[in-house]
Amino acid sequence: MSEAIENRLKEKGIVLPAAAAPAANYVPYAISGNTLYLSGQLPIENGKVAVTGLVGRDVDVAAAQRAAELCAINILAQAKAALGGDLGRIRRILKLNGFVASMPDFTEQHLVINGASNLIADILGDAGKHARAAVGMAALPLNASVEIDAIIEIEA
Repeated sequence: MSEAIENRLKEKGIVLPAAAAPAANYVPYAISGNTLYLSGQLPIENGKVAVTGLVGRDVDVAAAQRAAELCAINILAQAKAALGGDLGRIRRILKLNGFVASMPDFTEQHLVINGASNLIADILGDAGKHARAAVGMAALPLNASVEIDAIIEIEA
C-alpha cells in the first residue's frame, strides 16, 4: 500500500516536506497501541505559514481550502515520520479536527476543511475516509487561517 500512496502523491505533484519540529513544550505525535495522535498542523509551505488572517475578511474560501490542503500535506509528513517512513502502516484516518480562524458571521468552516478531507481521501483511498469536526476560532497560532490535527489507526 505504501507504494500506491507514494504514486498518488507523485501523480498530484505533492512532495512531502520534512516533518515540522514542535515550536513549544509538546511532541509532534504520540502513539498509544494502534492509534497515532498528531499534533495540530498549520498551513506551512517552504518553511513559513502560507495562508494567514481571518477567513471571511482577509482570506476567501478557496484560499482557506488551499490552507487546509497544506495542513493535510503536513499531516501526511508527520505521519510518515512517526511511522518510520511507511505511510502504508496507516489503516485508517479516524478523525480530523479542523480549526478555521474566521469572522464571527462566517459559517462555511465545513467547506474550508473539505480541502483537507478531499486530499486525504484522494491519497489514502478508503483508509482516508474519516470522521471530522470543522469549527470556527477567533485566532490561531502565527495568524494561520487553518489548523488541523489527526487521529489515525495504524498497524503496530
